[in-house]
Amino acid sequence: MMEVKLIAKRFNELRVRNNYSQKLMANYLKVDQSYISKCEKGERNFSIDILEKAAELFGCDIEYFLNESSVLVDMPLAFRAKNLKVDDLETLAAIRKIALNVKFMEKMLEEE
Repeated sequence: MMEVKLIAKRFNELRVRNNYSQKLMANYLKVDQSYISKCEKGERNFSIDILEKAAELFGCDIEYFLNESSVLVDMPLAFRAKNLKVDDLETLAAIRKIALNVKFMEKMLEEE
């Protein structure tokens, strides 16, 4: 049960930090807004598919939602726009996914 609360807390914090409404997130994730609301309250579990898609958008590893000791490394992105739409979130997620992959590859090279 602790994991559900951690996931809910971290999802909500990231959503709010990025100024995304529940409605916008629901549209991006292709779910009903009530699903987001219930999950953020810990009344329902996020599916792994939803968490993976959210992690891409927020620029974090899915581990951040699941492990309390996981630390979020901010990924600054200069994108200043009001009235974001789902297409904008798709673009942001793609950019952040590329950035995460680059970070992963750099880490692998350091370990060689």
